[in-house]
Amino acid sequence: MDATKSIDVLNTLIEINNDRINGYETASKEAEETDLKTMFAKFTETSLKCKAELVAEVKRLGGKPTHETTTSGKFFRIWMDIKATISGKDRKAILSSCEFGEKAAVETYEKVLSDKIEYLTPKERIMITEQHLLIKADYAHVKKFHDKMLETKQHH
Repeated sequence: MDATKSIDVLNTLIEINNDRINGYETASKEAEETDLKTMFAKFTETSLKCKAELVAEVKRLGGKPTHETTTSGKFFRIWMDIKATISGKDRKAILSSCEFGEKAAVETYEKVLSDKIEYLTPKERIMITEQHLLIKADYAHVKKFHDKMLETKQHH
């Protein structure tokens, strides 16, 4: 097992969790409704937990955990900031941004589990699979929230 490749893969997942943490801290500031703030706090907790596990594993392998975010994450946060400014804290726009970010996080985990799995130990695979399930659950939650809001708007 090549520790360097494992560290690179784990750092990719740390980056996407950094994106989520930053994105949801931004979203929480933009949102005025308690239900959104609660949801964003839960999503931030998910990523803090995932990140802590990934950082511990990178250190165990003798690597240096990244503090970076993904390039797409930077664009995601900028887009969210612009969108919130233009829309005046529009709930639909905030949820749309979150759904976009969640989809990217899920896809990153799926890509690692399909394309980079050979660089991971069985223990790391289990940890990442469990994290993937948590991230997918968050994505499903924000999507359901967003879809429900869109339905409500169409009936009015």
